[in-house]
Amino acid sequence: MARDTKDSMLGEFPIDTGTAIIEADAYGASRYILKVNGVPSSHVDLEDPNYLDFEYMRWMEPVFTIGMPAEQFDGRARKLRVLHLGGGGCSMARWVAANYENARQVVVELDAKLAELVRVHFEIPRAPLVRLRVGDAAQVLPTLSDASRDVIIRDVFAGSTTPRELTTVAYAREAQRVLDAGGVYLMNCGDTADLAGAKAEAATLLEVFEHVAMIADPPMLKGRRYGNIVFLASDEPPKLGPAFERSLRTAPLPAQLVAGDAVRRFAVGATAITD
Repeated sequence: MARDTKDSMLGEFPIDTGTAIIEADAYGASRYILKVNGVPSSHVDLEDPNYLDFEYMRWMEPVFTIGMPAEQFDGRARKLRVLHLGGGGCSMARWVAANYENARQVVVELDAKLAELVRVHFEIPRAPLVRLRVGDAAQVLPTLSDASRDVIIRDVFAGSTTPRELTTVAYAREAQRVLDAGGVYLMNCGDTADLAGAKAEAATLLEVFEHVAMIADPPMLKGRRYGNIVFLASDEPPKLGPAFERSLRTAPLPAQLVAGDAVRRFAVGATAITD
């Protein structure tokens, strides 16, 4: 869709939690940046849902393509089921919809006006393919059925941090309950250079799941800057292998996978987060 037909979508919009701004991305005629209360929240390419601008989303991509290839899901009897805790511009939901036939997705967004803004402007596939559910992620997850999702993505922020109630042992156990056999819990963790938050999250997940791994670029893992760490948690060994690590090393922002005992060493001295 050409940008000149979309000029009306640009600007500042009141939402329930403050203000949203949609800006044009100078590097692509169909690309837009969504800011929520001044913080970049999402990047969307209206013509190419396969384009993921945020690095942490690019690190999540091979968890799907390598760990859960589309050929495992025929779109009829077997549909990929994804729960997104945190909506924003629905970049990952658009990507999943473009790559998995008839995938069933629910996106939980706290802000009703933001959800409507995104639905109107960002061309989100309609229900039942993508259902936007307005609600608090802390309250929605416990209401879902056992073994009802293949992937849960937690990408919720209040400012620069994830609300504490979404990081606890109890919440991780809810995610574990809702995941089906072979399911994966993906979490975007933003942290400062001291990595205290990430270490506490690692300790929390290790208390609940059999397998915990982390993805981040090396400077972040060495405590040199603020950034993102993607956690993967599951009760069955993730089916990733060498191809997954190669995809991380060759990403535009190269990253590394930390798994097994290395995660336990990372979490040494940290305490699991409880209510």
